Amino acid sequence: MTKISLDTARQIIAATRAAGRDLNLNPLSVVVLDTGGHVLAFEREDGASPGRFGIAQGKAYGAIMLGMPGSAQMARAEQQAYFMAAVNGVYGGQVVPVPGGILVCDDAGAVLGAVGVTGDTSDNDLKAGEAGITAAGLVAKG
Repeated sequence: MTKISLDTARQIIAATRAAGRDLNLNPLSVVVLDTGGHVLAFEREDGASPGRFGIAQGKAYGAIMLGMPGSAQMARAEQQAYFMAAVNGVYGGQVVPVPGGILVCDDAGAVLGAVGVTGDTSDNDLKAGEAGITAAGLVAKG
């Protein structure tokens, strides 16, 4: 696979939402981006706040643009806040450097896109997103 199809993006979202329900999480919002940072699909569950699109997109956007998941971005921000501030300047404030921004890879490790999940704690968002990516037969790097 060289890219994420719309059907696969929808499968990732459905499986992420199902994982959120299994984990008894707050309502989730999930976005899937291609390798250029463009939105392939997005869903916001009933009860999720309306501002969640921007957070989900920012988590995924940071992952794809920097080639590192949100958890690694957060660690970098804690060690070098000036770097993440500069990155956000470059990308117009679109990067949200916390867990829940997940790279989507194929079995060979090639990056196919990114998923952003928000609605619960960042660590729980990450768990749900990883489950969704795995359920779609892809590899999550969160």
